[in-house]
Amino acid sequence: MIYTQKGLDWALKFIDDINADTSKYVMYKQSRPIANLKHMMVTTVDLYPGNTAFMMKFPGDKEYTSISFARVFEEMNALGTALIARGFKGKRIAVCGENCYYWCLSYLAAVCGVGVVVPLDKELPDSDLKGLATAAEVACVLTTKKHLEAFREMAENHEGSMECVVGMYTEPGGDGSVLSLKDLIEEGRKLIEAGDRSYIDAQIDEEAMGILLYTSGTTGLSKGVMLSHKNICADLMSSPNLLEVLPTDIFFNVLPLHHTYACTCDFLMPMYKGTCVAFCEGLKYIQKNLKEVQPTFFLGVPAIFESLYKAINKNIKKQGKDKTVAKVLKINRVTKKLGIDLVPKFMGQILDVFGGRMKTVIAGGAAMDPVITDFFCDLGFKAVQGYGLTECSPIAALNPDKRELANPAAAGRVLPNTEAKIVDAGEDGNGEICIKGDHVMLGYYQMPEQTAEVLVDGWYHTGDLGYIDENNFIFITGRKKNVIITSNGKNVYPEELEYKLSLSPYVAESMVWASEDEQGHDSSIVATIIPDREEVEAVLGKDAPAEKVLELLQGEVDKLNDQEPLFKQIKKVVLRTEPFIKNTSAKIKRFEAENKKLN
Repeated sequence: MIYTQKGLDWALKFIDDINADTSKYVMYKQSRPIANLKHMMVTTVDLYPGNTAFMMKFPGDKEYTSISFARVFEEMNALGTALIARGFKGKRIAVCGENCYYWCLSYLAAVCGVGVVVPLDKELPDSDLKGLATAAEVACVLTTKKHLEAFREMAENHEGSMECVVGMYTEPGGDGSVLSLKDLIEEGRKLIEAGDRSYIDAQIDEEAMGILLYTSGTTGLSKGVMLSHKNICADLMSSPNLLEVLPTDIFFNVLPLHHTYACTCDFLMPMYKGTCVAFCEGLKYIQKNLKEVQPTFFLGVPAIFESLYKAINKNIKKQGKDKTVAKVLKINRVTKKLGIDLVPKFMGQILDVFGGRMKTVIAGGAAMDPVITDFFCDLGFKAVQGYGLTECSPIAALNPDKRELANPAAAGRVLPNTEAKIVDAGEDGNGEICIKGDHVMLGYYQMPEQTAEVLVDGWYHTGDLGYIDENNFIFITGRKKNVIITSNGKNVYPEELEYKLSLSPYVAESMVWASEDEQGHDSSIVATIIPDREEVEAVLGKDAPAEKVLELLQGEVDKLNDQEPLFKQIKKVVLRTEPFIKNTSAKIKRFEAENKKLN
């Protein structure tokens, strides 16, 4: 059996418990238990062999190629068989490269019967990748051209545990220093034809580490998060209860797959539901590829949706149609209740930007502006926001995809079969959010002390601050490590003020922090602001002096301060023209971005 009896019993009970949930929020009942990711692939291929699993433009191609689930499964088995035959059973297999079919195939082959898969961030410099590969005890890496030479050097110099490098696009034949993925697939096929079933029949231990993911923290310290098949499958079986995913859907993939948000939600979820994943060629090709693919699902971070929203609004204003559009959307909210949808007739051009078939947009990684959420809902899309962390595989909460049940101000509703609580709540009711469930990680790799700090009696202490309402919706107010404690003991959440600043058209990005007094205590609240150059130039003209720009921004801060209590007010504005220092998830490294001591 490819699963343990204990694993199957767990999956059956997990599904039964969800189906027994009578809450109005659990809308789409599940009937398919999956004990592990291999079990998922086997059952998906049984149900949907001819369905398209991936759409991709291979190098040099102008058109998308469709790849069926049957092909994925056959090539997965072949690649996995070859890796076992070469001695990699039970070892760490890294995957590093651009989003593509071969990345997903490599991941599936590694995790479904060879060993532990280690997704690595292709944006990291070679030195960092070598360090992570060594720390993770990676024996084999499957990679694209960008980091091929660095990994080849590792293997040749016997650095760490590295033995072998496989080039995803390396041509068959080669000189032997880098193996070709295509050669390995062919090698595996021949082994299977000869009767080798070492991979096909491999049993998965659902509770052992199967995935090792490194976080890109804002403090600069990467932690290896150990996830099991059980962790991932718990998320895959619970999330679709709040979100309708059909085998006819197409997911549009933009986000990097080494992040657990994209990996679980934009890759493994479609694999579970028999749904297609279409790869975007790159951020500058989003609109072009949307028209070509005509997807129904679009997962992104708020910045992507904000960019699309601004581009659409800019175009509407340019055509002088902003008042007409606003009026149509307002009327449509009423007529839609009567079964009359005005959007396709009057807003067809906007719908065409998204390919014409878009059904659901999902934002994760940060909070999305409710104004943008409402805009997408008005267009007829289901606009969904979720809350997750790598340590939770990653989804912990998700807004239902029905507008009348969702709460746009919330990060999401706690998933079925998941518990959440608030600890150490202050006077304002905000405290640390803790999560408990089968999707919570095993721990941090080779970091027992850090694991013990965050995992207490099965509860994962997220480090996020917020509250939970009576309907089990989670509201995020900030990060525990970022909170500013004023001299009179009040808590100020920088993220809250940053969000409010972002509502100004003149603010591109901001970071709110506290300057320190001579004793090192938080003194006054400061906002470092990067201005929106285009909007500022529209008011002040090109090459406006910094003093004028600062004056404009100070006016925006003054407006905000008028609405805030004294202890929350921003006392100083710092103008910044250079981008903030960020990690590869595009999150600001707060403790590197500014020197907190102001002269």
